[in-house]
Amino acid sequence: MSARLAMEARNVSKTFGQGAREVRALSDVSLEVRRGELTLLMGPSGSGKTTLLSILGCILSASSGEVWVAGHPTAQLNPEGLAALRRRYLGFIFQSYNLFPTLTAAENVLLALKVRGIEGREADRLTAAALAEVGMSSKANAHPGTLSGGQQQRLAIARALAGDPAILLADEPTAALDTENGAAVMDILPGIAKKGDRAVLAVTHDPRTIRYADRVIEILDGRIVGDAPPGVSGAVSPVAGDHVVELRDAKGKSRHEHAGRGRKRRR
Repeated sequence: MSARLAMEARNVSKTFGQGAREVRALSDVSLEVRRGELTLLMGPSGSGKTTLLSILGCILSASSGEVWVAGHPTAQLNPEGLAALRRRYLGFIFQSYNLFPTLTAAENVLLALKVRGIEGREADRLTAAALAEVGMSSKANAHPGTLSGGQQQRLAIARALAGDPAILLADEPTAALDTENGAAVMDILPGIAKKGDRAVLAVTHDPRTIRYADRVIEILDGRIVGDAPPGVSGAVSPVAGDHVVELRDAKGKSRHEHAGRGRKRRR
């Protein structure tokens, strides 16, 4: 792996079930995730993006193909080895935050550090630094229930950052947020990538996030169909030259569709 590569997948496939019940979730997927970049992995529901994120995050194993995390091949690692790789190199951000409601913001971060084997003054220092990086220093003693959705997600990002991982993996980080709070969260992620020379990979189907990205990888039916910097007006698909647009009906309800070359495909 190049020094700039944080993660790499080569010819990764994943199937679930056997025989007539076999479902192929990923087919021959290859991609690179680079340090210093915010990369979006975009696709409709059922496209395979969450399965791919789980394989890159050492949670699922691929049926075939190879994955490297921070230069380390994962194929031959046992569950304990995969867990050690996650603790050392990976931070996770979830759509539902997964915060402990009885712990303060600082305690939530401290607990994540304890899992990594970091305690005492060093843990206190890293907690303060992580909260400061996401603008949550003033909420260190607040409990999650007293925070807005955007603040809870920023706290979840701080928790993921606390052990200074080389790679952050985010699963739909703005899906539960309104436009204002979603923008506040997305404002943070590019800086995290560039300031810390980290790789940030976010799975999303939210077109509002595209303008923040360095790269947009599009996945459809378990295959990579696009990998390029974001276009001026949206994420461009080489399959049909189309882009994501937001449409509103007479009642103001919105939906997002692919549009271009005389056809529309609902996401």
